Amino acid sequence: MTALLHLDPGLVDEARELAAAAVAPVRDLCAAHTTVSIERALARLYGLTGADTEGIPWVNHLVDKVAAAGALDHGVTLPIFVAAARAGTDPAGAMRGLADGSLRVPSDWSDYERRTATDEARGAARDVVELLDRRRSERDELLDRLGDPPKPWIYLIVATGDIDEDVVQAQAAARQGADIIAVIRSTGQSLLEHVPEGETHEGFAGTYATQANFARMRRALDEVSEELGRYVRLTNYASGLCMPEIAAMAGLERLDMMLNDCLYGIIFRDINPRRTFIDQYFSRRVHARAGIVINTGEDNYLTTADAVEAAHTVIASQLLNERFALDTRLQPWQIGLGHAFEIDPAYPDQVTLEVAHAALVRELFPGYPLKYMPPTKHMTGDVFTGYLLDGFFNLVGVLTGQSIILVGMLTEGVQTPWLSDRSLALKNVRYVRDATRGLAAEFRPAKDGPVAERAHQVLGDAVTLLHQLADEGLLRAIGEGVFGNTPRPEDGGRGLEGVIAKTDTYLDPVTELLEGGTA
Repeated sequence: MTALLHLDPGLVDEARELAAAAVAPVRDLCAAHTTVSIERALARLYGLTGADTEGIPWVNHLVDKVAAAGALDHGVTLPIFVAAARAGTDPAGAMRGLADGSLRVPSDWSDYERRTATDEARGAARDVVELLDRRRSERDELLDRLGDPPKPWIYLIVATGDIDEDVVQAQAAARQGADIIAVIRSTGQSLLEHVPEGETHEGFAGTYATQANFARMRRALDEVSEELGRYVRLTNYASGLCMPEIAAMAGLERLDMMLNDCLYGIIFRDINPRRTFIDQYFSRRVHARAGIVINTGEDNYLTTADAVEAAHTVIASQLLNERFALDTRLQPWQIGLGHAFEIDPAYPDQVTLEVAHAALVRELFPGYPLKYMPPTKHMTGDVFTGYLLDGFFNLVGVLTGQSIILVGMLTEGVQTPWLSDRSLALKNVRYVRDATRGLAAEFRPAKDGPVAERAHQVLGDAVTLLHQLADEGLLRAIGEGVFGNTPRPEDGGRGLEGVIAKTDTYLDPVTELLEGGTA
């Protein structure tokens, strides 16, 4: 869908310029700082894996040791390669030795040692990026051979807590038409300052995001992709206090999409704003290189605020997410902006307003893989009404040309969906998609009709909000509760102690390469 709403091009340009102005100071903050999770992610990319007998990963021990030596403002890379040279071992041996305490953490070095370590680290960084490139090429080859399903792609969540059961449900869903499988993480994982190790079977309302679980599900979906003759995508969540590490694991295990929003962790998990932005900046660099599509979480704002009154905050956030994403070299085809069907069904003209909001997002971001989320806030447990609402949601999604439709569950808010719930939900979306496939081409809202007028109003309100963000500063506005009616002060929340200002000798050749340099 393009140019159906008669939007003012000058107003659209102004919105993007204001978003860029609001993002610029945060981008500078990110460039000047690192975090404990970014440093752990770098150690993972250099090859440090495993955990101690208590389940604490060696990357945590490594970063904690470097921090205790007072050297973390240089990053972990320089101490690792200086230690390797002094011990006469390779970087893998040095990382393990530093982590278990058998090697002393270097906290100073000669100019010769620094230059030599930098050269060695740059060679290792090239190997890291080549590995990410190989995993991306594997996906491209499978897509060429197996083919892509037609859009809208059907997106289904599994969340049993047990990776073995997730595999069974994911393969069953793919056989019934799901194009994308998302594995929701265990409740509370976003607040952990470490990533659990190994395959897991004891999650709460979700399954832990671990590298072993990623690899297990990837193998399962590759098997069913070969069986079905179409590529089935895998999604997980790069958010929370370990966002950069999970992004690195996703690149190494060829995940295809990652939930990665610039504000979600701040608003809904009370993670410190500075920590979140810095971690997000690194994680999106990895996603960009690995060919991963990000999904943003604007749908969540509408679960804590009224979907009509707060519609403009979704547009403003999408423009911020777009700017942050483009600044990290993500391409438009990798920016899956989120929005949702969350207006109260009792509201007059609910569906008309939903069409206006969905059409506005589609028209503002042509060519982007938009992810449209089903109703959740007003699902009451009445499964018949819920099934009808999901049908309207599917209709609006097809009519307005959404790229990805998340499957709505008639038992939303009642129980973790059973296989039968997923089967009915898939039947609903397949029926509406197939029955209305040609309808979008006939959709022409009247220039002065309610759909166009509502879209213009929401865009105008979003521009007013973006003026506020650009004038006051994004961090201050977040502190005042502009998004989701939830104030989050710049110096509040979890994880601020893990933010470190870089010294002039800070070394990270992996990021230099991800930014397009020639480390």
